[in-house]
Amino acid sequence: MPKIEPFEKHRDRYENWFERNRYAYLSELEAFKRLLPKEGRGTEIGVGTGRFAAPLGIKLGVEPSKAMAEIARKRGGIEVIEGTAENLPFEDNSMDYLLMVTTICFVDDPEKALREAYRVLKPGGALIIGFVDRNSTIGRFYEEHKNESIFYKEARFFSTEELLELLKKVGFREFEIVQTLFHRLDEIKSVEPVKPGYGEGSFVVIKAVK
Repeated sequence: MPKIEPFEKHRDRYENWFERNRYAYLSELEAFKRLLPKEGRGTEIGVGTGRFAAPLGIKLGVEPSKAMAEIARKRGGIEVIEGTAENLPFEDNSMDYLLMVTTICFVDDPEKALREAYRVLKPGGALIIGFVDRNSTIGRFYEEHKNESIFYKEARFFSTEELLELLKKVGFREFEIVQTLFHRLDEIKSVEPVKPGYGEGSFVVIKAVK
């Protein structure tokens, strides 16, 4: 069962996070823009309220939470299909790219979710996956305060190395990685830079090719 209950019940608190941490959010968007393909058929897995799909021009999303999907449809005219990352409602080799924003932290079976992404991507298609690195400043803070968060209590955080190993195991290759968020959340007062690689920034985006 996907961990959707907090998102169903507290979608307003979820939305407020983006308002309170506006510059962190804008920094994450910039990181995705660096790696997102400029054309092709794309979908966001775990589209949530459309906070990323809408500004990135993605018109199709998969989301198990009805409450979140309702906002996404209004926000960007996004077509939202009810479903989970482990059972994507798409045919084999049907997508040019897929986006996952922190979704990997909330799925029941991360490896199965990545295998599904691999299945629906066309050969040469890309998965662009963003997440908070467990070994980073923000990642360590989230881990230490998990039980205080209605959203992260059930989350599983990954290090970049762990996620790369899982992506390789599934069959992905040709990795490109960028990072952002170089301060604590309460210290971010402007849009942060986006740098190649990982190990400094708390938010990491990996582009992996099928």
